[in-house]
Amino acid sequence: MSFFTIAALQLPISGQQPNLSALLRETDNLMRRFPAVRMVLFSELCAYGAGKAHAQAAGGVAEQAFCELARRHNIWLVPGSLYERDGAHLYNTAPVINPQGQVVARYRKMFPFQPYETDIEPGSEFCVFDVPEIGRFGVSICYDKWFPETTRTLALMGAEVILHPTMTDTMDRDVELAIARTNAAINQCYFFDINGIGDGGNGHSIIVGPAGDVIHQAGIGREVMPVEVDLGRVRRERERGLMQLGQPLKSFRDRRVDFAKAQAGAQALDYLGSLGPLHKPGRD
Repeated sequence: MSFFTIAALQLPISGQQPNLSALLRETDNLMRRFPAVRMVLFSELCAYGAGKAHAQAAGGVAEQAFCELARRHNIWLVPGSLYERDGAHLYNTAPVINPQGQVVARYRKMFPFQPYETDIEPGSEFCVFDVPEIGRFGVSICYDKWFPETTRTLALMGAEVILHPTMTDTMDRDVELAIARTNAAINQCYFFDINGIGDGGNGHSIIVGPAGDVIHQAGIGREVMPVEVDLGRVRRERERGLMQLGQPLKSFRDRRVDFAKAQAGAQALDYLGSLGPLHKPGRD
């Protein structure tokens, strides 16, 4: 079977008070209305907003509540992300919870939005997981998508659907929509780029098919988006080409260039060093 229904939720997120109860209630309502849903995806930092005061260790109160929610409805759940406290470090972490209510993976955002998302440690491990008899899924978070190497690596690890919670409230959201479409097309995968509203973002979530086609683009209000994906389509297009044209993953596989200049310590990084420090722009 290759058909699988994923519900993405673009919801109002408060930065002043916890949103956890509202997220649980929204999911209960969703499952009553759309019982075919087998996976639910929220936006980045949706449980508590961008404040770090509610940071919890892995397995904390919020994660336990999400585990119970997944178990109650027998669904896969990627509840956006949470600030995770690990000793003296903070990470922006997305847990992946299976229908038995077990955390099967945790993805730590590799590219915190510097220089604005301060005091957050970058993660270093990619995250893919398998849904039995369906296919392989990958996880990335917000600013990660601006670095094509992240989505490409997930695709090279076999990911057929990228789940991408976002918290964008800035005027570059329109650019991010183009990036989401591009990431889907050049990696021939589904791309779910889900934003919040209110304090949690300016909406405009987008769900893209493996040919870069827009399956749905949300507005600026609350939206519940149950979408049936066909992973057989991903496999077919990876085999035969996007619109039976380009086969970018095969071409990347068969390349003769090794992109050595992109490696850490390479001579090309001397130029990047000339760009100066990474800090917030001030007045000239």
